[in-house]
Amino acid sequence: MNDDTRIHHGSCCGRVNRRVFLGDCGMGFTGLVLGAMLQRDGILRASASSELWTPPDGKPHFAPKAKRVIWLFMLGGTSHLESFDPKPELNKYADYSIDETPYKSVLDSPLVKKNVQEVVADRKMMKKIFPLQVGYRKHGQSGIEVTDWWPNLAGCVDDLAVVRSMWTTDNDHGAQLQFHQGRHMFDGFFPSIGSWIHYGLGSLSDSLPQFVVFAEPEGNHQLRTYDANYLGPEHNGVLLSTDPQNPLPFGSRAPEVLSEEQRAEFEFIKEMNQMAAVRYPADAAIRARIKSYELAFKMQLEIPRVFDFKQEPEHVHKLYGLDQDNTRPFGQVLLTARRLVESGVRFVQIVHGKGTAGSWDAHSELKKNHSELCAQVDKPIAGLLKDLKQRGLLEETLVVWGTEFGRTPGVEGAKGGRDHHPFGFSVWLAGGGIKGGVVHGATDELGFHAVESRHYVTDLHATVLHQLGLDPHKLEVPGHKRIELDYGRPIKEIIA
Repeated sequence: MNDDTRIHHGSCCGRVNRRVFLGDCGMGFTGLVLGAMLQRDGILRASASSELWTPPDGKPHFAPKAKRVIWLFMLGGTSHLESFDPKPELNKYADYSIDETPYKSVLDSPLVKKNVQEVVADRKMMKKIFPLQVGYRKHGQSGIEVTDWWPNLAGCVDDLAVVRSMWTTDNDHGAQLQFHQGRHMFDGFFPSIGSWIHYGLGSLSDSLPQFVVFAEPEGNHQLRTYDANYLGPEHNGVLLSTDPQNPLPFGSRAPEVLSEEQRAEFEFIKEMNQMAAVRYPADAAIRARIKSYELAFKMQLEIPRVFDFKQEPEHVHKLYGLDQDNTRPFGQVLLTARRLVESGVRFVQIVHGKGTAGSWDAHSELKKNHSELCAQVDKPIAGLLKDLKQRGLLEETLVVWGTEFGRTPGVEGAKGGRDHHPFGFSVWLAGGGIKGGVVHGATDELGFHAVESRHYVTDLHATVLHQLGLDPHKLEVPGHKRIELDYGRPIKEIIA
């Protein structure tokens, strides 16, 4: 093993790594002082232990149950009450103040104080209970309750593990980051779940990126949901367009440039970058740049094939809703996701909803907002699950559906909306060694708090990593301390 593939936590018998010494000397006196400071602080050469740290070798830590992940994220905060956790008590006590119900204690719960007390301090936001805006029924052999805005997905309920007891601490749209990174945005920025998976596992394909993202990059929050941060830029998500005619923006070869010419240009750039990499071996940006040029050339050939829906029979088009105007956009994305994982992509992150806040942010007219948005995604998501299942891919493909937080039991404003609600909400998982037809955890009678089998968002991360054969505790990077909450714990009750 050479010096480039390992980092000393200490130097045996006081010796200093030759490359490190030369690098420090090359920076002059400043370099020597900086090196000493970093060693003292445990940042570059870490602690006094002689143990060697090695980066992941691309192999799972134990036998995986899944090979790939499709991560569906509803931007803005989908109401758990009008989706996968309907509460009849909201109808029973509609227009009552929460203080006037048998459940007034939810406002004084220590769980509120543990999170963001000022959200409910004056109780204006939840003064009046807002009834359910849609009906609900039990579905499948499992009898899981799903609202009527999800009729197609309700038909797949026996393949789902619904977790009704998620919680976070960010009551604003920084929760987009918290859901993907595990930390409140005030703590700083950290690697996303997709980046950790990219970092921990090897490639399944040499001609496609391992971490693909479909999103509208309109806000800083959203961009950072697929950022690798200190893991290095080579582990960032690769943003693809949902336009089949131009899926790789700014990455297509100009018509007047021959393939041979471009190949020669890339080879020259590669040589120049490699020369720079020898001079600056620790520069992650240079390593990422070299890999990106190599991958970009291969992607120009592979990506158009993935987006060629003409290869799919008509019944598959209909399965994803490509024959209908309102479902076609999201259906195209999900069909592409299936084709990507089938071709060797490890992690596909899909965001539905536009804007910094997100389309699902129903502060008013929730009924109009959610009914329209559910109609856009319900059939395509159900189509994805059915398609994966009939192809035998669902067993090794973990599908995760989530959103940044739920919505309040109380009404917001005169136009019938619900506000942000991080204290209890729902996610679901399917495939990839997850039990089907189960509900885990619960909120209270009003859907206010997660009260049974509570799970912070990093428990969801840990569950996904576990199914891929990764132990979060073994994904440490020297110089970047992680707290126990960062790792989470797999939700064993939903694992088959």
